[in-house]
Amino acid sequence: MSQAESQAETTVRPTASARARSPLWTLGLFRSELTTTFRRWRTLALLAVLAAVPVLIGIAVKIETSDGSPIGGGGGGGGEGGGAGPAFLTQITNNGLFLVFAALAATLPVFLPMAVGVIAGDAVAGEANAGTLRYLLVAPAGRTRLLLAKYVSTMVFCLVATLTVAVSALATGALLFPLGEVTTISGTQISFGEGLVRAVLVAAVVAASLVGLAAIGLFVSTLTNSGVAAMAATVGLLITVQILDTIPQLDAIHPYLFPHHWLSFTDLLREPVHWDELLDNLGLQALYAAVFGSAAWARFTTKDITA
Repeated sequence: MSQAESQAETTVRPTASARARSPLWTLGLFRSELTTTFRRWRTLALLAVLAAVPVLIGIAVKIETSDGSPIGGGGGGGGEGGGAGPAFLTQITNNGLFLVFAALAATLPVFLPMAVGVIAGDAVAGEANAGTLRYLLVAPAGRTRLLLAKYVSTMVFCLVATLTVAVSALATGALLFPLGEVTTISGTQISFGEGLVRAVLVAAVVAASLVGLAAIGLFVSTLTNSGVAAMAATVGLLITVQILDTIPQLDAIHPYLFPHHWLSFTDLLREPVHWDELLDNLGLQALYAAVFGSAAWARFTTKDITA
């Protein structure tokens, strides 16, 4: 009897080990995480809210300019720096493509990062709270591979959420306003096709800008077994850092705060493109991802899952 059990054990162990090392098994784990993330009603509700923001902005601009008056009497379209949002708004009536840029500028400081904070904060803590984390680790997935799958699914959500805003804004802008040549922030004109390419690049940069926050949320998620606590802590940290970024007395640390360069995507709408702040933003996000991703791995691989 014991000999049969030992033979069965020797046949099961290699099979499990082989599955754990199999690329198909890894892809299956990623696919499972993506399916789980995007089937949740919470995720669909977040995407629906993000899709509604450009529609509301477009309708508001259409109503305000229905009598031919300019939007809010604001400055012109060639503003520098922090005036990106109002500058984009003043251009929407002339070209609906600018609704994409205005919507991303409006959602990036609050709506997009809050949505990412909810998904990232719940990634591990939500599984632990539901009691499913132990069962996931029974399979030959491994903690490192499982954590990587969680992070990849969160980054995919960053991209999907950003594209949701961009596509909704493009559709709304095309329905409510004319489309045509794009006037850049520098005052030059580019074709609509090139403007559309710039819009895609802007969406990609905005999604990449959330990579650091996703890593922070994942790390926070490994510190607790409460999904609600992890989501609240991640969003609370986001709000705190954004407040710190607005205090002039702390300008020495501003370049090192992960939201500081978020609006650098506006440099893609200059002619020629200004790359310095864009690269600073991407490098900073990569640094945050490396530091907090490593911290999440160190915590998760030593965490007592059976508790």
